Amino acid sequence: MDNPFKYVDQPLKEVPQELKSKVMNDIAMAKLLMELAALFSYNIGDIIESVMKQRDEKNKYNNPNL
Repeated sequence: MDNPFKYVDQPLKEVPQELKSKVMNDIAMAKLLMELAALFSYNIGDIIESVMKQRDEKNKYNNPNL
């Protein structure tokens, strides 16, 4: 098996423009999908936090002795 670390010290090779543009398009698509997923998904931590705050406020309103 070839040692991959011996190539770390070598100068970089030029990548074909077609391959470079394909990789950049793939990265842009992945970023778009991640942003859409974040837009249409629930943030469970925020939901739990808001429910707990609402319960605390409701309990203080209904029972002023707390």
